[in-house]
Amino acid sequence: MRFRDLLTAPNQLTLLRMVFLPFIIIHLVAGRYLWALILFVLAGLSDGLDGLLARTLKQQTRIGQYLDPMADKLLLSTMFPVLSILHHIPWKYTVMVFTRDICIVVIGATLYIAAGLRDFRPSIFGKANTFAQVAAVFFVMLLLVYRVGWVAIAAKTFLRATFLFTIVSAIHYVFLVGQRMRAMSHSEATPANPS
Repeated sequence: MRFRDLLTAPNQLTLLRMVFLPFIIIHLVAGRYLWALILFVLAGLSDGLDGLLARTLKQQTRIGQYLDPMADKLLLSTMFPVLSILHHIPWKYTVMVFTRDICIVVIGATLYIAAGLRDFRPSIFGKANTFAQVAAVFFVMLLLVYRVGWVAIAAKTFLRATFLFTIVSAIHYVFLVGQRMRAMSHSEATPANPS
């Protein structure tokens, strides 16, 4: 990793998303829900913008490939327990989200150390799960500001979607890792063709 890769516009935006996090929590705990929501929306917009900038400016870097999902996980893995502590999200959803993420980190680290597996690209179900989590947090926070029926229904719907996609994506992740391990074992066992 080169230090100047951190200074690219997309990676700076990703780091800015991490900087937003403590201020979102401070406003939430203080009951300033509108400010917390505004910062959360800005963090979400920066998530979409950093990927767009990386492609447009041709500034895709290896550190960015790791930083971006880490920033997303840090944001969501903090928002769920904080909102549960404040009694805005039932604990069962937070426990599911945390259990899945911890299992993925442990399995990924183990396979990297033991077998050198580095291919941990998110699946379509993993992306759907992340979208459901972001939407759930957004609508839960919006409900704190704008207490109307449709927002409450949206919050409940996306929390249930998070619960469902957490289970489905975890099962699919195990299946994908098994496939990638078999492919890696097959490629190592296949001798190279002589030139």
